[in-house]
Formats: sequence, C-alpha cells, structure tokens
Amino acid sequence: MANLNTIKPYPIRHYIRMMFVISFVVLILDLVISIASISMVKQQSTQYLQDAADLYINRINHDFAYINHFMGWTLANDENLDNMNTYGVNSIPFLKANEKLHLLFAELQRNYGQSYNFFYYLENSEYFLNCAPISISYSDYSEVKKQIITLTRDKGVYEKFYSHWTPIHVNGTSYLINIVPYYNRYLVALISADELIAPLQQINLGANGYASLVDENGLQLSGPAGGDHIPDEIHSFLNLFQSHNIVSSDFSNAAFSVRMAIKFGAFEKIMVAQLLIMLLFLIVTSTLSAIIMFFRRNLLVPIQRFSKNLARINEGDEATDFKSSRIMELEQVNAQFKELVNQIKRFKIDRYEQELEKQKIRLDYMKLQIKPHFFLNCLTSMYSMAQMQMYEEIENMALATSRYFRYIFQSGENFVLLENEIEHVRTFLDIQKSRYRDAFSYRIEQPEVITGIAVPPLVIQTFIENAVKYGVSRDRELCITLSVTEQRQENGNHVLIRISDTGPGFSPDVLDALMRGEALEQIGGNRIGIMNTIQRLELLYRDEANITFANDASGARITLSLPKMILNSDTPGEVTNHECIAG
Repeated sequence: MANLNTIKPYPIRHYIRMMFVISFVVLILDLVISIASISMVKQQSTQYLQDAADLYINRINHDFAYINHFMGWTLANDENLDNMNTYGVNSIPFLKANEKLHLLFAELQRNYGQSYNFFYYLENSEYFLNCAPISISYSDYSEVKKQIITLTRDKGVYEKFYSHWTPIHVNGTSYLINIVPYYNRYLVALISADELIAPLQQINLGANGYASLVDENGLQLSGPAGGDHIPDEIHSFLNLFQSHNIVSSDFSNAAFSVRMAIKFGAFEKIMVAQLLIMLLFLIVTSTLSAIIMFFRRNLLVPIQRFSKNLARINEGDEATDFKSSRIMELEQVNAQFKELVNQIKRFKIDRYEQELEKQKIRLDYMKLQIKPHFFLNCLTSMYSMAQMQMYEEIENMALATSRYFRYIFQSGENFVLLENEIEHVRTFLDIQKSRYRDAFSYRIEQPEVITGIAVPPLVIQTFIENAVKYGVSRDRELCITLSVTEQRQENGNHVLIRISDTGPGFSPDVLDALMRGEALEQIGGNRIGIMNTIQRLELLYRDEANITFANDASGARITLSLPKMILNSDTPGEVTNHECIAG
C-alpha cells in the first residue's frame, strides 16, 4: 500500500505527449516494415515466376531437342521415306510406307502431346501431307502448306530452320515451326504458340498478370489481348513502388522467349493506407485526450457505471437500467444494448436454421455431383460400334444410356426404391459390359421379398463404378457381385448391400484410411465419389448406417448396412418410419 502511495502522479498532458511520441515511432516502424514487406513479397514472387519459367523452358528445350533428333534420324535412316520418294504417290509401296510413317509419328505425338503437328514434304513429287493427327483447322493447314513449301525453296533453309524453332504467322495465329531438310525431302514440326505457353498461363499472376511468348523483336506471339509489343523490365529502386514485375527467359535454339508479368495491384496501395491509418490514429488520439481533459468529471464516472452494467450482462444476469444521468446518450445506449442482446439471441436461432438449410443444399449438391466422362465414354463406344456397323448393339447402348441418364436426372429426392436403384445399377453394368465385353461380367443377387425399401439414390452405383474403374484390366476378367439381404439387429431391421469384385482390391494406404474413417486425399478430382457417399450417409442416417471396406483373396469387398425404411407412397422421396433423417 505504501508503494502505491509513493507512485508519482503526472498531469494528463504528460500522457498525451507520450501518446504522440509512441504514435510517431509506430508510424515510422510501420513505414519501414511496409516497405520491407512489399520488397520481400515482390522478390519472392519474382523468384517463383523465374523458377517456374526456367523449369518449363528446360522441359520444352528437352522436347525440342528430342524432336529435332528424331526427325533428323528418320530422314537419314528410315526406309519408309526412301520408298515414298521412289514410288508413285498412289502406288501400294507408297501407301504402305506412308501408313508406317504415320504410326511412327503418332507414337511420337502421344509421348509429347497432341498439340505437336508433324508434316513431310517430298520435293520431287511436290507432295505435302501430315504424318500424324493434326490439331489445326483446314484453312490454317492450307496456309501452313504454302508457307513451308515456299520456305523449303530458300537455299539457306538448313541454316535458318534446322534445330532452330522459328515463329510464323498463319491467319492471325502464331505458330512455331522446325524444318529438317535432307536432300529433296523435308520433315516439319509445328506447334501453336498459344498451346506452348498454356501451362505457364495457368499460374496465378494476379488479376491483370499474363504470360506470353515474344519474338526476337519483342512482338507478342501469344498471351494477353492488347498491345503487340511487350516492354522489357527496367531495374531500378522505383520498381519497389510499381504494381508489376516482369520476368523473361529464353529458349535454346529458338527465335522466341517467354515473358511473364505479375501484377501487384494491392501492394501499391499499402503504403498510402498505412500512412492514412497512422494519421487517423494521431487525430483520434489527440481528440480523445482533449475530450478526456474537458469531460473527465461528467463522462468518466457514467462510463464506469455503464461498464459495470456490461459486466453483469456478460456474466449472464438480466440487463439493468442505468442510474439517473445527465447524459441522454448513455441512457439511449443502455436501451440499444438490451435490444442488441435480443437481436443476438434471434440471430443465433436464425443461424441454426441456416445451418440446417445449408446441410440440405450440400446434400442435394453431392447427390447431383457427377462428371461427364461416363457420357463421353458412352458416345465413344457407340461411335466405335457405328464404325464396325454393329447397329443392334448401338440401339441397345443408346436405350441403356437413355435409361441411365433419365434416372440420374430424376427429381432430387433423398430416397428412392431399392428395386429401382438395383435396376439402375443393372443398366450401368450393361453399358459397361458393352464397352469391355469379355473383360467384364457381373452377378446381382436379391430376394424377391425385398420391395418398397427406401435407399439413397446413386449410393450403390458409386461403389460399382469405382470397382469398374479400378478393376477392369487386360490381364484377367473382372467379375462384380452385388447381393442384397435383410438382417435383424438390436436396433431394428437392416438392409445389407454387399459389393465385391475380382479386381486388384484397395491399395494398402487407401484401405487403411477408409478403415480409420479418414478423408481420402483427392488427386485430380478422383476419390470424391466415395467421400461424398460417406458424407451423404452420415447426413441421412447419422450413426445408424455403417460401411466396411476390406480386401479378400479375390479382390475388394464393400458392405453397407442401412436401416430398413419404407418409402412413403404419398410423398415421393420421403420415408415413413425413420426419425434421424437430416432435413
């Protein structure tokens, strides 16, 4: 107590002066930290862009080098081109050699991407044709043909184009070509500048950032719409206050380079914002100090009483009225605060109802979350059947696909009849049977007495589709078995749905995660179906549904144990005897 009495008191101006000094120091520190932060972020972002560009260019340089070597070796050593140059264009030896050459370059295209196009030109017969599938339009192909034939007549074609990728412009589009000459025949590689730069354009470069290819004169070959000339980066201290950074990297043996710009739209405003905040802080501090000096007797004491009332409310007590005060605003604050407490209570109730609605929306979304791959595969299969004139199989495939998608896009009920779900699975398996033929078979076992039972839609199909996706192989026939039985348990009757296959089974890490109930890591959008199904069952059944995953001697095995529920015939999609359905 004696120590408290010996503390030296100071006038309020002393504390105000301290507040100004502290504010000034904070302002300077904030300015320094802001400049350092902006510099570090820009440097790290620039280095990240440079590393990404270098990594990408190294890969493209490797691809270019191999393609150059492959075309040079083919011209000098492959007998197919010799035969094509010797025999007539419509002769059988020419056609056979052309087919072999097409297969050779189609394999090269599969290894390095469909965006690469390959052509050959026989000068003696003036014959120009692609030797691999092309990804350019016919009009571009015709213009490319004219330009390449013109370029081959240049005596310096070897020095200008061999092992040196060069840009050309065709119908407003920039392409990169490499011409490999050998006596009177040529091989040509071509790729669109936009397709070559596409991987770098996937990097987040800011709202106005871009990645582009530019030629030796700095003219834009691909990238953002706008100006044709992209400026070089000027290194100076003022770069710190600019809203962008530009990174450039060159290809080896190429007449073009990569240029990327990352936009720092937010960083250029940080400094001004920091200064304004500090200025506002100083103004508020000085104003509050003056108010405290003038109104300390008439304001501080009522505020203390107000604080005590807030403490009572915070402890759960009922709101109390303020004592009589000369300040009308404090009495108004008291009434407003009590109204605020009531609003908070109502807000909690509304928030709880919103969470329930959010769960329902999420459930509906997961039920309808499908990918177009299956539909595309069906179309591809029917196209292959059409080529082989398998008209009856096409009719069956079209009807099965129609039934499949009619069921998929039915109204969004939470539950459907088990027999309809099984019939949908049968349709899906028939479609897969048409695709894989002898590599795939299935068996469905169900008692006739199981009717009217409600199950969530598309649950069984998710696991069946997963078994087909990972089980079908060329090594052995895949057999999928679906069995449905009814079992009596302590908490009521359950429907047991077993799905087994003769495939490779679950991998150890996936099986271990599933058995522990952990979320699977999604790779490229895969595995989302299993996780969505598990979440749907949790939302619909709470803790009453059970899923087990296992591997046995023949392959993978999945067992679903669902409470037996009867579908309400009066209200589609709703059940009549279950109380734990998420609404």
